[in-house]
Amino acid sequence: MKSRSGETDGPAVELGVPREVQARIRAYLGTMTGADQRVARVFVEQPNVVIYRSVVEVGEIAETSGATVVRCAQKMGFKGFHDLKVALANELAIFELSRATEPGSTDQDPRLAVLARITQAGAESVRDAGALVDPEQFEAVVEALSGARRVVFLGVGTSAPLCQDAAYRFSVIGVLAEAPADAHVQHVTAKLLTSEDVCVLVSHTGSTRDTLTAAEAAAGAGATTVAITSFATSPLTELVDHVIVAGTRELALRLEAMASRLAHLALLDALLVAVADRDEERSQAALEAYTDVLGAHRM
Repeated sequence: MKSRSGETDGPAVELGVPREVQARIRAYLGTMTGADQRVARVFVEQPNVVIYRSVVEVGEIAETSGATVVRCAQKMGFKGFHDLKVALANELAIFELSRATEPGSTDQDPRLAVLARITQAGAESVRDAGALVDPEQFEAVVEALSGARRVVFLGVGTSAPLCQDAAYRFSVIGVLAEAPADAHVQHVTAKLLTSEDVCVLVSHTGSTRDTLTAAEAAAGAGATTVAITSFATSPLTELVDHVIVAGTRELALRLEAMASRLAHLALLDALLVAVADRDEERSQAALEAYTDVLGAHRM
């Protein structure tokens, strides 16, 4: 998180500031087991408790030892429990201040409570989307997409529509892109890629069998492989060349697909714009052709 030192009137309120600490914890949570998972759940479900407790007390809450709490924090990229606690406290302070100053935060119409809760969760998932993105990984993916002979977007289930939308929009800026819908066709397409191609695999969990099969095929064919996923470690992240993680929160009824897909859509949009900026001449020419086609279909 960026330092706010030097400000005399308190931290600036930015409603778009991503909650990097909580996003990072969620990104690791799904891949942890046993005591580590219990500790991570305490971190993400009781952050206001964690920041006031000792490492031993947090261990007691998670029914494990203080040493396990420290190791769990380190596995998520923090120096230790104290480092995580300080970062979490700072993040909570900024976020709570921003919530307190949101218009209408205290006079919400009860008839719109569900709408407000879901739209807020969606907005927060998009805010958090970039919190875990490694700039070097992002730049490497943009470079690969910009110079690819062909780009294939692969995903199944609720990731499939995102892939098809991405392929269409990348085509609009002059990139030869496709997103076959059928899992068997995805496997064959991945198998026929070359070292000049890029395969982008979109998966919330990173553990869907069809997506893993396609990833293995694309890697075996020599293509550059990219994963857009919600978890920092998964079977998929072990197979690909580049990983872009968008940590997201779970919604009611465990509809994690909604939040994760919004985050993944934001990342795909960012890649699209970055690739378009990389070759403005190609993008402009393709967009002009796209505009002409749209005009022919409108009254």
